[in-house]
Amino acid sequence: MNQYQDQKTVVKDHDVIMRGRRLVDITGVKQVESFDNEEFLLETVMGFLVIRGENLHMKNLDVDKGVVSIKGRVFDLVYIDQQPGEKAKGLFSKLFK
Repeated sequence: MNQYQDQKTVVKDHDVIMRGRRLVDITGVKQVESFDNEEFLLETVMGFLVIRGENLHMKNLDVDKGVVSIKGRVFDLVYIDQQPGEKAKGLFSKLFK
């Protein structure tokens, strides 16, 4: 088994499709950690993904399929890689540097 798979879940494909910096469709989402109108933090099968922008809102959420659609003006998309043994606190401190 790899790091993105356990006995109960199967690894899903992970794709990020952006349309004109106004709509982002993301597959392979395991969990929406937090969100507001300026930032989304998603846990995906490929690591944590931060999406920053303005007037962001969730257009679509399908938890069973792991699909999230975000609408608004997108400024950046950043993956935050958590090292083995690193605490979650370290992950969030990277976000707020």
